Amino acid sequence: MANLTKKDLVIGVHEKLGIPQKDVREMLQATFDMIAEALLAGKNVELRNFGIFEVQVRKSRIGRNPSRPEKEVIIPDRATVKFKIGKAFKKTLQEVELKKFRK
Repeated sequence: MANLTKKDLVIGVHEKLGIPQKDVREMLQATFDMIAEALLAGKNVELRNFGIFEVQVRKSRIGRNPSRPEKEVIIPDRATVKFKIGKAFKKTLQEVELKKFRK
């Protein structure tokens, strides 16, 4: 099962709506840029019926290298993006046949 790429999105919107691919590509990139800017500014991005993207800070912790467990490694704080699925999408996902997701 192949991943869906930005190019696939551009082609799909072009075929569905008849908008030139160049315009679709620019609109998608502008959308992604706005999402990234909002997240970097500390805002959540809520897409109704799909989900919410939010930045979370993961605390610093001590880790171990499996090949050298006697040596501790400090893993610093870091920011990560969390996705919380929306109610409508969650309901749709629960009705999907699970066989296609198993590898």
